[in-house]
Amino acid sequence: MQLGLCMDLKRSLLQKKNKKMFDNFYNGKTILITGHTGFKGSWLSIWLREMGAQVIGYALDPYTEKDNFVLSGLSEKIVDIRGDIRDRQKLNAVFAQYRPEIVFHLAAQPLVRLSYEIPVETCEVNVMGTIRVLEAIRESADVKVGVMITTDKCYENKEQLRGYRESDPMGGYDPYSSSKGACELAIASWRNSFFNPTAFQKHGKSIASARAGNVIGGGDWAIDRIIPDCIRALEAGKPVEIRNPKAIRPWQHVLEPLSGYLLLAKKMRENPGEYCEAWNFGPEQDAVISVKEIAAMLIEKYGKGRLQESRQQGALHEAGLLMLDISKAKNQLQWKPALSVEKMIELTADWYKKYKTEDIYRLCAEQIRNYSQ
Repeated sequence: MQLGLCMDLKRSLLQKKNKKMFDNFYNGKTILITGHTGFKGSWLSIWLREMGAQVIGYALDPYTEKDNFVLSGLSEKIVDIRGDIRDRQKLNAVFAQYRPEIVFHLAAQPLVRLSYEIPVETCEVNVMGTIRVLEAIRESADVKVGVMITTDKCYENKEQLRGYRESDPMGGYDPYSSSKGACELAIASWRNSFFNPTAFQKHGKSIASARAGNVIGGGDWAIDRIIPDCIRALEAGKPVEIRNPKAIRPWQHVLEPLSGYLLLAKKMRENPGEYCEAWNFGPEQDAVISVKEIAAMLIEKYGKGRLQESRQQGALHEAGLLMLDISKAKNQLQWKPALSVEKMIELTADWYKKYKTEDIYRLCAEQIRNYSQ
């Protein structure tokens, strides 16, 4: 009985601190998240729930039984709906039934290497799925804000030393990257054509896109991502194979871009005509490091393991250098990354060391609370 009272008190304190970060803005609001069963979507669902929002999730099944969504028990804590974002009828029915005020669109085929195996489906899901969500927003009288999540890989990557700015051209070597570049073009087109800020009084909606770097954190088990690959090897007692050790990426803990998305949506709701455009949410320069360095840091924080360069032949093309310029978000949103590389690796390793024995929802909520302070 005493333990239950302590748990309730701790949860109450967590909620109060999480609400404070965004001035209690999300408390009581109905939020729809597409892709809530995924890595970022599950963390966003927990954060919003901790701030008092009613969370509606629309997505396919999670990848594995070890995903953050599954282990945190989110299916019992939010409205959990299974569906394909390409299913116009079902998607629109969800919008009509739950009447969300804010939409975070994260559902996607998110893997570069998988896009070589299923290029058509990747484009269908990422491009037409995004357009279906935009159309559902357009047909809804209730939605006021739509934050459409894409990726840093949407840019035409010239392997340049400076970070990409929001005004740089879209592109994409591989099917995944090109599909995300096409998403950005579609989002801009729909915003210009149907959600133009100059005609806000007529349509009443604010639409923006958000581009993040290589996101890491607990509960990601996707294939061909460096952190899940490392953890699988470490748990199996095998050396960690590095496929592309010299590749430079903008690494960030999952809570960093999510804080940007949440801040952006709040500002869009309060000033609809000012923030409906594209935004980069990436790390500081010291977190733009190689795949080999990030893997070595994870092994150190995890407490065991060793690195080994992959002997895989005929590897598919992957970008060697990719960085984001985040000066726009810093200057106009007053957003900036809060975690050092060491801290983000520490939080990530902590989740994977504890997921078999601890209450994962509480672990995630605690990490969010500490970040929010």
